[in-house]
Amino acid sequence: MMPSDSNGIMPEEEVNDSPIEEVRLTVPVTDDPTLPCLTFRTWVLGILSCAALSFLNQFFSYRQNAISVTSVSAQILVLPLGKLMAASLPRKAVKVPGTKWSFSMNPGPFKLKEHCLITIFANAGSSGVYAVNIVTIVKAFYHRQLNPAAAMLLTHSTQMLGYGWAGIFRKYLVDSPYMWWPSNLVQVSLFRALHDVEIRRKGGLTRLQFFIIVLVSSFSYYIIPNYLFPSITALSFVCWIWKDSVTAQQIGSGLQGLGIGSFAFDWATVAGFLGSPLATPGFAIINVLVGFVLIVYIVLPIAYWNNMYNAKRFPIISSHVFDANGTKYNISLVLNDKTFDFNRAGYDSYSKVNLSIFFVLSYGTSFATLAATVSHVALFHGRNIWQQTRASFQDKFGDVHTRLMKKNYDSVPQWWFIGLLVLVIGMSLYACEGFHRQLQLPYWGVLLAMALAFVFTLPVAVIAATTNQAAGLNVISEMIIGYMYPGKPLANVVFKTYGTTSMSQAITFLSDFKLGHYMKIPPKSMFLVQLAGTIVSSVVYLATTWWLLSTIQNICDQSKLPPGSPWTCPGDDVFYHASIIWGVIGPLRMFGKLGLYPGLNYFFLFGLLAPVPVWYLSRKYPEKKWIRLINIPIIVSGPSSMPVAKAVNYMCWFSVGVFFNLYVYRRHKGWWARHNYILSAGLDAGVAFMATLSFFTLQNHNIGGPSWWGWP
Repeated sequence: MMPSDSNGIMPEEEVNDSPIEEVRLTVPVTDDPTLPCLTFRTWVLGILSCAALSFLNQFFSYRQNAISVTSVSAQILVLPLGKLMAASLPRKAVKVPGTKWSFSMNPGPFKLKEHCLITIFANAGSSGVYAVNIVTIVKAFYHRQLNPAAAMLLTHSTQMLGYGWAGIFRKYLVDSPYMWWPSNLVQVSLFRALHDVEIRRKGGLTRLQFFIIVLVSSFSYYIIPNYLFPSITALSFVCWIWKDSVTAQQIGSGLQGLGIGSFAFDWATVAGFLGSPLATPGFAIINVLVGFVLIVYIVLPIAYWNNMYNAKRFPIISSHVFDANGTKYNISLVLNDKTFDFNRAGYDSYSKVNLSIFFVLSYGTSFATLAATVSHVALFHGRNIWQQTRASFQDKFGDVHTRLMKKNYDSVPQWWFIGLLVLVIGMSLYACEGFHRQLQLPYWGVLLAMALAFVFTLPVAVIAATTNQAAGLNVISEMIIGYMYPGKPLANVVFKTYGTTSMSQAITFLSDFKLGHYMKIPPKSMFLVQLAGTIVSSVVYLATTWWLLSTIQNICDQSKLPPGSPWTCPGDDVFYHASIIWGVIGPLRMFGKLGLYPGLNYFFLFGLLAPVPVWYLSRKYPEKKWIRLINIPIIVSGPSSMPVAKAVNYMCWFSVGVFFNLYVYRRHKGWWARHNYILSAGLDAGVAFMATLSFFTLQNHNIGGPSWWGWP
């Protein structure tokens, strides 16, 4: 987008004073406030893209190899559709019957800000709806009925609750130039590639040409790992050399073991679970790598081979729960089928719950991560948060992007956020207290979950806005309600969902608002599009879930599914077993005095204290800038995506991330600035398009790949 003298703010009028180099290299410092935003095209293409991504992502989430279709796919596809609508729709104003309102179906050429708002719509469809996990485990795992109206209120209220928290914290988390939200730079780069007029240099490529080459190459190649040669999605030298050794499989397998020597030739393996490493800052990648090595390659093997917590009786890495004999825990023996709560007599005559040693460490590091997040943000960002809060009341704003937004657009009134918050709180209370208390959670539990999310939104969002990594509230919320309201599995997961989702939705809202901030979108338009997208995505996610659970026989039940069936629901399986640990058995019999793992509570203290030495050293040696880059919450949460993500996903993610965001960024900064984020977008989109195409044309019709050694 090139501004004019009459409409735009010329580059020489503003100094690019953003303190973040990646932002200076990527985000333009221009704006044209006359460009159309909320047009007929925005609403039509936005709703369609949001609905399509919602359906595809929920559909694929039940499959063994889940595929995430990101908003980048919609960002690409809607461009030709928008231009087609601009070329074909009539420009005559259309009057709304019975009112004085009118609108144009075609306000002129398809512009950048329309495109950005449509992408924000699509973001709502790609972010997921956490509450549908509850619907899945109730119907597919516990085999009970759930009122559709209660399910709908649950999904809507959990998705929209976080908007209130976002409204409270947006001054610091959006206006502050230090809260730069790294993942947004991928979309900013792609918008510039698609819309900027660029002259191709001799012997070189424009950014759009580079993107198209990457997109086509990624699309064409992905048929190989996805269909023809799936073995290359997880390879291991160790397993090849010692084929018959159980120990070698535990050490070398990238899927079931530690992944030493494992690798893959598949972008979905690299970015499918952990997100694109190209969008994560180099220092954050190093922190994750350090944490992964410490926990998975040092602590985990020592604990396993020393038989800590009877580790050798169970798989080294597993999210399942086991009885004392090492067999799968029979939940029917400890759950009252009529009242749907804990059966103590059955539990006393059966067995305590046992976990794999990795799952034990996973819970311990989850405890430490949350405590470390609060401590780290208080120590490293506490003063800045206080200064920014004072500055916001004095109308002192940050960098060039904040100045442009304040100059050209009105902000969203605070009462919009407060009014929506009050409405959603009412919906939440009715969803839980109505419908014969099907959701089990009393009103005080709903309010407590909201308070928990409010307290943690700011510290967790600060980490997300600076590192592209974020801690979740799922474990701490499960523990709190597990102690306060034990033996109620559904109440536990509903409490967890209200706490976790309202915080994560607040972070998503703030991230999207920062994207609009970079692209100079009117804040009120952003708010309306985000709200509409959230409502559409909630409806489509729930409808897709209900349809699949009603039509696919034995979905999520691996013991009854036919061999090779993809409908194994890996994410819901973890969600279900967490409901057993925290909801049925309860933390008192897991991590309290009646359980096997009370020692894990010391991880809270460790997490709280661990950032202190780093903070002290950074103050004592301010000239050593690298000390401030040590991020204890990220280190402790290194392998937090396991066991859903596998070791091979981490190994590939590290390799690609270190190469591009450390080596290329330092040695070839010009190339990195022009191509890094566009490369990420092209790879993501190519995989998503081919995965969708191959499923609906081949796999959905039971047309399998060739029978040969490359097909596992």
